[in-house]
Amino acid sequence: MATATTEAPVEIGVIPSFDVTIRVRRFNPEVSEESTWQDFHVTMFGTDRVLDALHKIKWEHDGSLTFRRSCAHGVCGSDAMRINGRNRLACKTLIKDLNINEPITVEPIKGLEVEKDLVVDMNPFYQAYRDIKPFLIANDKPEKERLQSAEQRARFDDTTKCILCAACTTSCPVFWTDGQYFGPAAIVNAHRFIFDSRDEGAEVRLDILNDKEGVWRCRTTFNCTEACPRGIQVTRAVAEVKQAILRGRA
Repeated sequence: MATATTEAPVEIGVIPSFDVTIRVRRFNPEVSEESTWQDFHVTMFGTDRVLDALHKIKWEHDGSLTFRRSCAHGVCGSDAMRINGRNRLACKTLIKDLNINEPITVEPIKGLEVEKDLVVDMNPFYQAYRDIKPFLIANDKPEKERLQSAEQRARFDDTTKCILCAACTTSCPVFWTDGQYFGPAAIVNAHRFIFDSRDEGAEVRLDILNDKEGVWRCRTTFNCTEACPRGIQVTRAVAEVKQAILRGRA
């Protein structure tokens, strides 16, 4: 005969909480030339992201904690950082999906100079982006819009998704060791225009990326593809640019 259970009923609408340690790499050039780790013990909920934990730390524990964030919805790309050793967006990383039984490490993305705590100097990254001429180049002055077929648009659809978070570029071992390398993000954004049927600047961009610090520095480690929070096939885009240099735009 079945017996009734004595388990307490789950209260509907209540989100369970848990305690977790957030281990942040701190750096303040006004205090020390060396970075240090600092642990913060916080109570979070199953719906919270790493960004929520950083906000809680800054608002309730240490107001000096410094990091970038804006939209908090995975669109602006400003809160890219290394979480448990991997490049991610803090606003898209659910804490419950990580191992909450161990400290969750948060540190700045690699390959760019750290200014304070989790904030890095993005100027070299943006300069590489500007160098590949990320805009439509067309000499004609049409009287109406430039038409494009669905197939032509699909050719570069994947690389239109880039949000310039730098997660791909700063996951690249070549970028870590070679400050002159354009990096995956710049190449992805060049790809977006190189394969746009309305654009007339493909040869200009291909010449730029044919430089010794261009696409040929890529070692195809796939770190960039794994790191992209938008799911862009970054390594494939780099390979297609290489092919375009050798065989022309198809």
